[in-house]
Amino acid sequence: MADRFKTSDGCEIAYTLHNSAGSKAPRVALVHSLALDRSIWDDVAQELSRDAQVLTWDCRGHGRSGQPLTTYTPQLFARDLAELMDHVQWPSAIVGGCSMGGMVAQAFAIDYPQRTTGLVLIDTTAWYGADAPKVWRERGATGKEKGMIALVDFQTGRWFGDAFRANHKATVDRLVKVFLDNNVDCYVKTCEMLGDGDLRAGLATVKVPTAVAVGEEDYATPVAMAEALHKAISGSTLTVLPGGRHITPTEKPQEIAARFREVIAKAK
Repeated sequence: MADRFKTSDGCEIAYTLHNSAGSKAPRVALVHSLALDRSIWDDVAQELSRDAQVLTWDCRGHGRSGQPLTTYTPQLFARDLAELMDHVQWPSAIVGGCSMGGMVAQAFAIDYPQRTTGLVLIDTTAWYGADAPKVWRERGATGKEKGMIALVDFQTGRWFGDAFRANHKATVDRLVKVFLDNNVDCYVKTCEMLGDGDLRAGLATVKVPTAVAVGEEDYATPVAMAEALHKAISGSTLTVLPGGRHITPTEKPQEIAARFREVIAKAK
């Protein structure tokens, strides 16, 4: 079921509730990566919705959601998710995120611990490093000055390995279209958010079952960043996915679904 709702500050959020498993099934909320949309989770959602309720949504500034030009933060996006969960009457959920979505998932677990029953962090980090504000602003400036098309080759090579790009051209083309359809001003705001984001101080407060997963060939958030998350979150697991790059929910959905199933089993 695809629908829309408005946040407390008036931003319209587009979402899909995959609830074929019934209202008493485990709940899983999924947060997508920068400049893409909820469709990166399609195969994972299809797999998990056999025995879980799954909520996917387009973050503000992305996809079919509203595009307000305010200051974006992981905490603001986490609040959007909390309000969306209120709207669909979910008191709590396992929250998973890929890349940007992983930062949002961390912020959610830190800010709403009572509403987080588990955490799955995929191809992500709590902090991009000391040079991140400069690097991310440069990327946003490229999109603004040269158009999003100037970033496509850079992005697709990061998203997926060579074999996946060759064998799944329709999927790659579909996500490139999503990327090109972005409001470039919102893209700039989101790049600033990622450059400035630093969630490290809150990770010690995360006490729920947590799985960290990363593509072996992820150049955007390398294995070392996943290892740092694993070390910072007590009791977490770490999985390095052979041959995976940065959007493993699309590239390796079965493996990602397995990480969620592990957390679902622990969260019962």
